[in-house]
Amino acid sequence: MNVFRLVGDLSHLLAILLLLWKIWKTRSCAGVSGKSQALFALVFLTRYLDLFTTFVSVYNTFMKVVFLVATFATCYLILFKFKATYDSNHDSFRAEFLVVPLAGLAVLVNHELTVFEVLWTFSIYLESVAILPQLFMISKTGEAESITSHYLFALGSYRALYLLNWIYRYYFEGFFDLIAIVSGCVQTVLYCDFFYLYITKVLKGKSLKLPA
Repeated sequence: MNVFRLVGDLSHLLAILLLLWKIWKTRSCAGVSGKSQALFALVFLTRYLDLFTTFVSVYNTFMKVVFLVATFATCYLILFKFKATYDSNHDSFRAEFLVVPLAGLAVLVNHELTVFEVLWTFSIYLESVAILPQLFMISKTGEAESITSHYLFALGSYRALYLLNWIYRYYFEGFFDLIAIVSGCVQTVLYCDFFYLYITKVLKGKSLKLPA
């Protein structure tokens, strides 16, 4: 554990709670991609199977449970409780074009060809692109609500902070995980345009619009 990982985890947690709060407060999931949330649920489901086999720490277990429960709760609100407000017409990204190739890649490129390791690798690959349906949805609708923008910024910040965490761990611990680092870089790059627009527009009180 180091400060970059801790702040990254808190940023990740803040992102998830912001989205939950937004949906519950407004009683609406307008502007939120159900497909991105379903992909994140799949990410956590395949990554945290070790909850049943390995205990690392109370903190580690607590965060895993919170991420799982909060993400599945978000999916429930979008796909069931507030389904009438879900904009499925604009949430049209073909998620299967991400899941199927990445599942194949996880089988081919991993640290060890075991079920748990392949599923963990798949979760790392999938997390790097799981936000694409949300970004695609924003580009189709033309703009995002401020609270949705804050959610995306917190989520992108989490991954950027984890890159600093890996640099720290390599320098001080000699730890290096190429799969996690490359996937993290890809994920951070996807947020670059958003970060620029967030800083130049949202923080100045303007609505956020992504180029189509």
